[in-house]
Amino acid sequence: MSSSFFIKSKENPKFSKKGKNTAVTKRKGDGDSGPKSKVRAKKPNSKYNEEISSDSEPESPTVPRKRQSHEEAEYAETPQEKKLRLAKLYLDQLKEEEEKRAEEDDFETDLIAGRLEEEVLEQKGKLQRPIAKDLIPPDASEIRVLRGHKLPITCLVISPDDKCIFSAAKDCSIIKWDVESGKKLHTIPGGRKGTEDRHVGHTAHILCMAISSDGKYLATGDMNKLIMIWEAETCKHLYKFTGHKGPVSGLSFRKGSHDLYSASHDRSVKVWNVDENAYVETLFGHQDAITGLDSLSRERCVTAGGRDRTVRVWKIAEESQLVFHGHEGSIDCIQLINEEHMITGADDGSVSLWSVNKKKPLSTVKQAHGCHGDAELEQPHWVASVAALQNSDTVASGSHNSQVQLWKCGQNYRGLEPLFSVPVCGFVNSLKFSSSGQFLVAGVGQEHRLGRWWRLKEAKNGIYVIPLKRKPPNTEEAKLSPLHPQHCPRLLTHRPRSQGHGP
Repeated sequence: MSSSFFIKSKENPKFSKKGKNTAVTKRKGDGDSGPKSKVRAKKPNSKYNEEISSDSEPESPTVPRKRQSHEEAEYAETPQEKKLRLAKLYLDQLKEEEEKRAEEDDFETDLIAGRLEEEVLEQKGKLQRPIAKDLIPPDASEIRVLRGHKLPITCLVISPDDKCIFSAAKDCSIIKWDVESGKKLHTIPGGRKGTEDRHVGHTAHILCMAISSDGKYLATGDMNKLIMIWEAETCKHLYKFTGHKGPVSGLSFRKGSHDLYSASHDRSVKVWNVDENAYVETLFGHQDAITGLDSLSRERCVTAGGRDRTVRVWKIAEESQLVFHGHEGSIDCIQLINEEHMITGADDGSVSLWSVNKKKPLSTVKQAHGCHGDAELEQPHWVASVAALQNSDTVASGSHNSQVQLWKCGQNYRGLEPLFSVPVCGFVNSLKFSSSGQFLVAGVGQEHRLGRWWRLKEAKNGIYVIPLKRKPPNTEEAKLSPLHPQHCPRLLTHRPRSQGHGP
């Protein structure tokens, strides 16, 4: 069968040739017969032409060439027309650019106007950004605790760029922390009593500290009446200021300068120039040990007078002072909210809101952190620390009732409303909001920063870094908007409150 198959295959070309000739003859013959044969003859030709048209350019029809020449003639431009067209395109481009510039200029103008308006309000002490209404309590898992001091933390500050925290304690040491990682960047160890001549650092309890607004200088004050100046970046010791006759209890740099204000238990306020390593002047007026001090950009500072129960505003240039009364106990802490308003806390358990234009508090919350003791011998928890987010309506207070309380200031700072509390175990001896408003830091210890009246053994000496979160402006609208999780600004952090037993 295979041989016959190959024989046939050899014969096939012959038959195919004959068949081909036959087919051609038939087509010629049929071509003369009728119209049906003409139609059949055209179909294979048209199909044949279509198949080779893409490969055989010379055989393509001449009609497209005529159309092409016709189109070229139709769209041909004279030099004048081309110049005119290009000129129109250039003018349109210039118009678009000018419109974009106008929009950008309007946006920048509005932005600058808004900033200038805020700066004017800030200088007048009337700027109050509404933040409190959007704050929500943080989860316990989001609160970080930094451990490093052996004894209770007494004070802390946050660097202007919010990247570092400086803390000090009764163990006389100073620690610089990295906020993001929580690691120690530098430690200045404390020295033993009697080693002042050879030890670079403090040899007594550190009560207060301050950092300049440009982050260059760090100042610390202790029970030994000393003020020490450090280079904040490297923690290198620079200067030692002496002159106070009692423990240094308050420090603050004037914003935008290197002028330093200090307060002491000797009832005086002193002014120093750190750049020149110089003493400037001393101010007197308080009738008891000064327990706290604060300042902003004006050439003035505010102080809490302890058991003389007064708050004083010191006008440095005029060498005058304003005296305010309101608390029923020792005023232990003070913080400026803006140039015109401040918050104070006292051992009578009250938190007060003040204006420099009013001799009495604008608002006072009594027993702000509750009471402790037997039913007939109840006493309020002392307010050991206060903090304010500058130029906003948000403040915080700390005690030893296992809570840090956040408050909302009313319109024009008339009134204080509780927002929420954060659990923290121990004495909240220091509170600071970050300048960006993203977190709150609490310095916590087993004892009060000014004494050893009680000791909470279950408390831990540490620094609590509490992130502040903000809820969406409108829950229903936020659900409809796909952008709401990313576009909600971060809120200030809150501090946990202690679960220890009150005294």
